Amino acid sequence: MSEIYDLVIVGAGPAGITASIYATRAMLKFVILEKSFAGGQIINTYEVDNYPGIQNVSGFDLSNMFTEHATSLGVEIKSEDVIELILDGPIKKVITSNGELQSKTIILSTGAQWKKLGVPGEDQFTGLGVSYCATCDGAFYKGKQTVVIGGGDVAVEDAIYLSRMCEKVTLVHRRNELRAVKVLQDKLLKTPNIEVIWDTELEEIFGDTSVEGVKIYNKKTGEKTTLNVSGVFIAVGTSANSELVKDQLKLDSGGWILTDEDCETSIKGVFAVGDVRKKSLKQVITAAADGAIAVFASERYI
Repeated sequence: MSEIYDLVIVGAGPAGITASIYATRAMLKFVILEKSFAGGQIINTYEVDNYPGIQNVSGFDLSNMFTEHATSLGVEIKSEDVIELILDGPIKKVITSNGELQSKTIILSTGAQWKKLGVPGEDQFTGLGVSYCATCDGAFYKGKQTVVIGGGDVAVEDAIYLSRMCEKVTLVHRRNELRAVKVLQDKLLKTPNIEVIWDTELEEIFGDTSVEGVKIYNKKTGEKTTLNVSGVFIAVGTSANSELVKDQLKLDSGGWILTDEDCETSIKGVFAVGDVRKKSLKQVITAAADGAIAVFASERYI
């Protein structure tokens, strides 16, 4: 008979890593799986200044702190891609690239991924001037002109970050006001080499072997404009990585997993934490809280 775990954690972002720390302290028999690298999307964040007790830290460094804390307790993050989940019944099954695991409970910490706009040239020039991560790729555009598409926290953070190395940054937003928090808006509007273009959408990305410019249009006037830029940074939100469970768990219309206050999903013994679950605030601190809550709830379930 194969080994049965108390808990399998799928995903090693801040929520999953926190869950592993709490599972270790609870002396649960568990395993944490990650298909790519530990840390989640936070590793692409230039600066985190709202995590209590830790000031002036990059997302990459904060992610390393999370991971090092877990590994110091003996947590081993296994590099395995989860292919299928079978969640009905008292013992859940996790089918991975290396075989099958069985567990009494599951914590899903699969996060979210960047949304695409679907405009001409976007796929063609991804990696050739089109990026979804300013902190990953911004250094390639030192002294050049770039454009950021979006109006939320990430878009504004990206524009501010790029302004430190680019000759000029243009923020294109489809509305007449930003959705970003006020402190970021103030910083953006005070940065001299950032221009904001309102009520405007991206129509096309063009170039030869790499990005040479974009075509945009104003939704109110219908005016079309061409911007000559070397880099296009798209920051228009995220979509949930819930494909594995879309036919088993209750999701909202956007694909986010629905849970109760204990992070438990529509199937008993299955929990969702972090950015993959439906909630009003998606931050490192709320992801970490989710991980702790879910382990506490899984203990009671067991």
